[in-house]
Amino acid sequence: MAVVSSPTTRGRRLAFELRRLREQTGLTPTQAARQLGWSLSKLTRIEKAQTQPKSTDITAALALYGADSATHASLVQLGKDSWRRGWWTAYADVFAGSIVALEDEAAQITAWEPQLIPGLLQTEDYAREIMNLRNEDPAATHRRIVARMNRGMLLRRPNAPRFHATLDESVLRRNIGGTKVMRKQLTALLEAADRPNITIQVVPFDAGAHLGIEGAMELLCFADDAELDVAYAEGPMGDIYLESTEEVTRIRLALKSVHDTALPPDESLRLIATLTGR
Repeated sequence: MAVVSSPTTRGRRLAFELRRLREQTGLTPTQAARQLGWSLSKLTRIEKAQTQPKSTDITAALALYGADSATHASLVQLGKDSWRRGWWTAYADVFAGSIVALEDEAAQITAWEPQLIPGLLQTEDYAREIMNLRNEDPAATHRRIVARMNRGMLLRRPNAPRFHATLDESVLRRNIGGTKVMRKQLTALLEAADRPNITIQVVPFDAGAHLGIEGAMELLCFADDAELDVAYAEGPMGDIYLESTEEVTRIRLALKSVHDTALPPDESLRLIATLTGR
């Protein structure tokens, strides 16, 4: 199971390109590391985006691989941009993984949630009820809520990614925070679905078994390269990232199963509207 530790998609793209160039030369990792004067573990960490390579490392690798001047300039600049700081770095204590950085650069985010409203669509009051379960210091709880609200702004920016969220019907009926909080949250879902980049579906109680029944999952897709697509799942024991072609394909098929099982978007919104009392 692969773990993504690169803070941005740029870092993963740089790693992918360096690995691709090495493979085109016919060099094995051991051979390339020896000729570069690196340890094998250093080359492996760079090619898996587990460490930030220095500009001199990128230049040395590109020279060994025979990259042309345009490729050299492009990848050296990519290396400089790979670990750029985003707004989320101010909340490193809240966002332990790289999910927010990945969401920031995704073109399409597809999520299945059998338990809770997806974080990107949560209202402040709903999020507060969830955060309060941690029994943390009030200041820490407030900080988590602010971070989550900032995260949700991603879907409102001009170049927002497409977001396809599918929820189990129980998520809509689970009375978190009381009737007022839930009505406000469900109304927010309807308002979000009015935006052209957001699609919401609901899997009804009578839908039966499907490939998403075992837990939540999220797939992040990137506009320029399917090789960079990554799947993600958040759980009480930590975040899990899957990035191999086989793992991503498995999640993609599971999400398709969920979508095929769910009510169509228009029927899903009618159900949500009914639950708000409209």
